[in-house]
Amino acid sequence: MEEERKKKVMVAIDESEYSHYALQWTLDTLGETISNSGLIIFTAQPSDFIHVYASTFGAAPPDLIASMQENQKKVAAALLSKAKEICAQHGIDAETLTEAGDPKEVICAAAEKLSVQLLIVGSHSRGAIKRAFLGSVSNYCVNNAKCPVLVVRKPT
Repeated sequence: MEEERKKKVMVAIDESEYSHYALQWTLDTLGETISNSGLIIFTAQPSDFIHVYASTFGAAPPDLIASMQENQKKVAAALLSKAKEICAQHGIDAETLTEAGDPKEVICAAAEKLSVQLLIVGSHSRGAIKRAFLGSVSNYCVNNAKCPVLVVRKPT
């Protein structure tokens, strides 16, 4: 009999309190279940700052772009390191991963590429107007991810 493929759960985080709440909720609520699965903590390194700079000031100097990208890598590494520590406190050895790009797109792409069975994202609890202008990563993931998506909303 073939050994069953290990199930994978991915939690997408950013610097917000909402994604930290989603991670903590996941560990507190699903900890025992995911301890037997593979837990992946994912963060996106947004690349839109280059486009904003270019549309505002013209072409960005290459050294500025490199410096900004390096800074984002450091922020992502620190964020993932802290998340990994939190998981370890719950007895869970999580894998960490980061990708550069539009967060909503790279989250869905990573979930598909890694054959994730459940994607967990936090909700910023924006109203309809803010969502229309700013977009919603969680809404995008619910509508575009190839796996089930659990949206965790922080109580107000």
